[in-house]
Amino acid sequence: MSEISREQISHLAKLSRLALSEEELDQFASQIDEIVDAVSAVGKVNAEGVEPMSHPHSITTSMREDVIVRTLNAEQALDQAPAVEDDRFVVPQILGGE
Repeated sequence: MSEISREQISHLAKLSRLALSEEELDQFASQIDEIVDAVSAVGKVNAEGVEPMSHPHSITTSMREDVIVRTLNAEQALDQAPAVEDDRFVVPQILGGE
């Protein structure tokens, strides 16, 4: 038995400011009926004892432990640079060159 009538589809189309033909009203009524049937079938599934979840796969954090390690100082970082000025890398200008 149809759960959604053509009149309801027509009303929704009017509220949505959609101009639907008679054929489209029948088509959408049929499609929405199929959707309602599918959703109601899901509601019939026995989910008692099933824990709710937000994702179908178990998710574990992949964060590494925060470990302090020795890093390069400014002098070591600039040591092999082709051009240095005022303790900074010098690179060619690519935008707005005058």
